[in-house]
Amino acid sequence: MKHLQIDQDMKTLWPATRVGCFQYKVQVEKKNEELWKFLKKDIFKKAKDAIFDYGINEIPNIRESRQAYKAFGKDPSRYRVSSEALIRRIGQGKGLYEVNTVVDVNNLISIQSGFSVGSYDTGKIGEELVFRVGRDSETYKGIGKDEIKIDGLPVLADDKGAIGSSTSDSERAMITADAAEVLTLIYSFSENQDLERAMEYGKEYLEKYAGANDIQCWIV
Repeated sequence: MKHLQIDQDMKTLWPATRVGCFQYKVQVEKKNEELWKFLKKDIFKKAKDAIFDYGINEIPNIRESRQAYKAFGKDPSRYRVSSEALIRRIGQGKGLYEVNTVVDVNNLISIQSGFSVGSYDTGKIGEELVFRVGRDSETYKGIGKDEIKIDGLPVLADDKGAIGSSTSDSERAMITADAAEVLTLIYSFSENQDLERAMEYGKEYLEKYAGANDIQCWIV
C-alpha cells in the first residue's frame, strides 16, 4: 500500500486539506456502457442543476477548492480545479471524453462530489507520496498537453518529482490498458463530510463500473 502524507506548509496555508485514497487491482477496459447511461441520464442533469442553483464558482467543494488555490497563490479562474472544468464542459453541452473505465469512473466521482479526483498507475510511482504546493519553476508534461507550469498548484509527488495535480495530471502515471493496480485520490479542501460520502459511493462505482477488486480505502 502506498504511503501518502500532506505537506505541513500546505496544511498551514489551508488547514482543511485532506485526501481520500483508494488502492485496488483492476483490468482496465475501454468502456462501460452502464456507466455512460448513468452519466447521461442522472449525473449530467445533476451537474446542470448545480450550475443553475449555485453558479459554477459556488458549487459546494468547487467553491472551497477555488479558495484554497487563492491561498496557495494561484488564480483559480486561470488554473481551474479539474472538477470545475468537467462541470463546465457539461454545462456548455460538450459532454465528456470517453477514456477508459478507470478514468471515466474517476470523472464520475469528481462531477458528483465537486472534488478533483486523480487516478495513477501504481507501477509507475514511488512508495512514498506527498501532497504539496508546486515549487517555483516546477513543470511536467500534462496528459495530452505540453509542459504545464505547476508552481503554486496542489501537486502529488514522489521521490522523482511531481506526478499530478488537482488541475491536470502528468503523463508519467496516466492510466492505460496496461495498468494492473491503481491509486485513485480524492482531493478535498472542504471542512464538510462530503469526502466521507464520496469515499462510500466512490468505492461502489469503482467496483460496479471499473471492476475494481481488493480495494483498500483510507483518508489522509
